[in-house]
Amino acid sequence: MTLSMKDQIKSILQKTFRIHSLEVLDDSDLHAGHSGAIESGGGHFRVVIVSADFEGKPLIQRHRMVYDALKPVIHDIHALAISAKTP
Repeated sequence: MTLSMKDQIKSILQKTFRIHSLEVLDDSDLHAGHSGAIESGGGHFRVVIVSADFEGKPLIQRHRMVYDALKPVIHDIHALAISAKTP
């Protein structure tokens, strides 16, 4: 069984970070029809992640950590909004 992109994102982040809480939202339906949207749907995601791994790190570094973790699937993501917080 192939995981949905949402589930792939969630799985990768759970394996990479010490998760306090994690929410992965597929916002693709909000962007249907706009320029650059994937014809088959999907591609727009919002991640709200809380991890002790972000402690002492500036926001840009937290975002970079998430992008680096998602390298295996980033080519299938059109847009990614990240909220990376500490517990």
